[in-house]
Amino acid sequence: MHLHDLTAVEQAGAIRRGEISAVRLTEHYLDRIADLNETVGAFALVTPDVALAQAQAADAAVSAADDVDALPVLHGVTVPVKDLNRFAGVRTRMGSLVVDMVPDVDDDVVAELRQGNTVMTGKTTTPEFGMPAYTESDIGPYARTPWDLSRGAGGSSGGGATAVASGLAPVAHGSDGGGSIRIPASGCGIVGLKTTRGLISNGPLPEGPGRLGVHGVLARTVTDTAALLGVMTGTDAAYVRGLSQTMITGLPRLRIGRYAQPVIADTTPHPETLAAYEEATALLLELGHEVEEVEVPLGLDEVPQFEVVWAVGAAGIPLPPEAEEHLRPLTRWLRERGRQVSAEELERALGKMAEVARKAVELTAHVDVVLTPTLADLPAPIGSLRDDDDPAADFEAQKRFTPYTSPYNMTGQPAISLPLHWTAESLPVGVQLVGRLNEENVLLALAAELEAARPWSHRYPEVW
Repeated sequence: MHLHDLTAVEQAGAIRRGEISAVRLTEHYLDRIADLNETVGAFALVTPDVALAQAQAADAAVSAADDVDALPVLHGVTVPVKDLNRFAGVRTRMGSLVVDMVPDVDDDVVAELRQGNTVMTGKTTTPEFGMPAYTESDIGPYARTPWDLSRGAGGSSGGGATAVASGLAPVAHGSDGGGSIRIPASGCGIVGLKTTRGLISNGPLPEGPGRLGVHGVLARTVTDTAALLGVMTGTDAAYVRGLSQTMITGLPRLRIGRYAQPVIADTTPHPETLAAYEEATALLLELGHEVEEVEVPLGLDEVPQFEVVWAVGAAGIPLPPEAEEHLRPLTRWLRERGRQVSAEELERALGKMAEVARKAVELTAHVDVVLTPTLADLPAPIGSLRDDDDPAADFEAQKRFTPYTSPYNMTGQPAISLPLHWTAESLPVGVQLVGRLNEENVLLALAAELEAARPWSHRYPEVW
């Protein structure tokens, strides 16, 4: 068995018991990154000096501890950070040619990762400013799913997803403003959790319009997901302990709503995504849960409000005028579109979006969890969604690819993608579970029950 075969929680336990050192574990992952990063495109920047210094500090803490069990749940475990977020002293590019800075402060989520004694091996790849549903930037390697290297990992947390799926990190930080954790989780065959709005701080920078973006977790197992969630929320092992207790006492019968009609685009889902959805339904029934059809939470005529807010968010990124010509065509198009929105129009869009979100939550308030496909298609071939000559067509292609995720950025609800289905060609297909606000514990417990009934962690891509 290799060190990367262990889960993140198992690695932390081995470090606390002195069976492995954090330095040895870090060196192992740095070696794998050196060997495989060009192939899978997980990292925009590797930080060996930072990582080894943090690992040495973690080992020193183990030696000095009176009670090693009191150390953080992921003490000494490597957790790379998405390159949209600031890590003090580390170069940050945000997937763009026009950004190149070394911040002197941490974003709040990074501060929590430091507090949890995790080890930062690098910054994971992201498309320019995290805007597209694919991870193909001008500054680094394209992120690919390790299950078929001709296909993209998805975006915008594609680097973190393929790092986990390829065994270059046990878990990874991600962020999600319209599906950016769940999309690559589905494409890479791992777990991807988008958290409830406000559960993890987006500070110290101000929130974007609509507060669409949140932080979350990319992991191979549900327990590892719970562990990293605890670190990023500053509650450490709370989610793991809660999950363990629920698995002992048993999950009560839940009422599950479901729908498969695409929400933000008029498109026909791939048969394999519908097969994943039906298989998940059958498994939920087999486990004793109640499943019923629910109304689609919003109509196509309500989608433009989200698009207005998304474009204004792009336009609000502070850049000097001379940077515009060096942006990717999609980013320029979104920014130009956003600049045309007046303050009154933005206010109306935000108000309408909030109204739509409230109605969407009310429509499913009678169920505990909502089930949908994660994506409408299989992992997309590299370049197939991007259209530099026609950014509007690019944007529409992304909507058809991922018509189920962004509604829950509008509502702020937690949502998780699980790799419950695989095609005959060994391509992963995710399903999405959506919970009530602040009920990550219910989502994690149900996800763990599904994982136990239909395990996936035994599946490895060839690069593993």
